[in-house]
Order: sequence, then structure tokens, then C-alpha cells
Amino acid sequence: MSARLDASHTRTATSTPPPEQLDPFTDHADPLDGLPEIPPYDEVGPVDARALSKTLFERLESLEEGTHEYAYVRNTLVELNLALVKFAASRFRSRSEPMEDIIQVGTIGLIKAIDRFELSRGVEFPTFAMPTIIGEIKRFFRDTSWSVRVPRRLQELRLDLAKAGDELAQRLDRAPTVAELAEHLGLSGDEVVEGMAASNAYTASSLDAQPDEDDSEGALADRIGYEDHGIEGIEYVESLKPLIAELPHRDRKILSLRFVAGMTQSEIGDELGISQMHVSRLLSRTLVRLRRGLTLEE
Repeated sequence: MSARLDASHTRTATSTPPPEQLDPFTDHADPLDGLPEIPPYDEVGPVDARALSKTLFERLESLEEGTHEYAYVRNTLVELNLALVKFAASRFRSRSEPMEDIIQVGTIGLIKAIDRFELSRGVEFPTFAMPTIIGEIKRFFRDTSWSVRVPRRLQELRLDLAKAGDELAQRLDRAPTVAELAEHLGLSGDEVVEGMAASNAYTASSLDAQPDEDDSEGALADRIGYEDHGIEGIEYVESLKPLIAELPHRDRKILSLRFVAGMTQSEIGDELGISQMHVSRLLSRTLVRLRRGLTLEE
């Protein structure tokens, strides 16, 4: 933060500063020249902050954006109104995020409100700024609190579904159905189901999380399925089907007798009327062909 915004550097604005007190970087007079004295920011009450802010906004409108004076007055407005940010942030103290982060995000909203505020609207600055500050904080939670990132459309749909669910539950004295939610919100049933599924991504639980006291089952990791090593075999079988279909009839017959019927090479030779050695060569040639086909697919 600029040293000029520190309370210890505050000067009475009605006096003209001597040359040695001019800003060494701009060689301009105090930008608050002609304004009331700015006391330490933490000692300014809400009423005084409102009056000082109005005077500073009047000065800000007369200054050119991008100048040192403009930045000084703008920063002073931020300091004077930080109490608004702290008040808005206190509404979210139950969240898991650090309060410092929430205040930092709220300060961004305060700066946006200062840049957009116009005295000609006839609205008090706190009234104008609070929705912007709170909106910035809510946007922060909306964008960062989801365990799994989902599109903003589904994030907003989750809120609409929660609100509609509460309203319909009070009216119907029971949980609403998907069709009732869809009719209430003017959506299709598929969109409602999609929004309900997206709600599951808001929070995530650890697989090692311990169950509730009244839950007789163990941790979630103990209740999920085990690794099925046969899945990889299914993948190979499905990949082999078109390759086997391309084989000559005799080669397919040998494969079936050997690996389905479980016959030995000698038994296959007797079945087909050929020697065991011939069966071995045909079987080896077929397996090489199939193996090569799988390798090319991979």
C-alpha cells in the first residue's frame, strides 16, 4: 500500500504544503488540497466516512483518470469504505475459506463500485456498493467452492432447483417430483435431472471418511467394488472378434477346439484328419496373426 495512504501521512488539506513536502515522483501539490482533514481511517465513523466519501467523489469527478491525483483520491475512498467490505464479509464467516481471502475479494467489489458510482444518481454510496461487494464474494464462492468444476449454467440451475424444491415442498407437504420441478421452472425433465446430477459435484467426501455413529457400515472405501481383473480380458475378447471372423474356416475350427472345447493337439488332429505337427503349425500361425492384429490396433 502506498505510504501516502497511511494515516500517519494525513495532512490538513486547507494548508499549502511547502516544497519539501511535495510528492517526489510527481512534484504536484497534495491532491486533497481544499478538502477536509482526513483522520486515521480506523477512527472514522460511518457517518463521517459517508460525508468524506461524498466530498472525495466530487473531487474524483473533476480529476483525469490515470493521473497521480486521481489514484490518490480513489485509494483514499477505498480505505475509507473498507468497513463496508468487512461488514459484508462477516456474513460469510461460517464458510471454510479464510476471512482474509473473503475480504480481499470483497475489496475488489468495492473498487468496482467506486469506479461505477455517480453522485448524480442521488444514491448513497453504501447503498450502491453493498450489492456489488456481496455479488463479488458470492461469485468467488460459486467459482471456487465446487469440488468438481461444472459449467456455470449448471451451478445456477442447482440454486434454482434448491429454491424451487423448498417452495414446492412447503406447498405440497412432500418432496416434489422431477415433473413438478420441471413444470415449476419451465424446464424439461432431462434438464432437471441434469441439474440434480450436477449438484452431486458441489461437495466431495473422502473414501476414508468414517460413517455416522448410527451407520453400521464401514468407510466408503470398504463398500465400493473391488478391481475386476477380468475387465481387461473382455477388452481383448471384443478386439479379437473381428480378427477371428476374418480367419479361414479351418483355423477358426482349430481355435474353437483348442481353447473352447479344451482338446489337445493330438485330439484335434484326429478330429480333422491331420497330424498333430500340422495342427501345431496351423495353431502357431493363427496365434501370430491374431497377436499382430491386436498390436496394430493398439
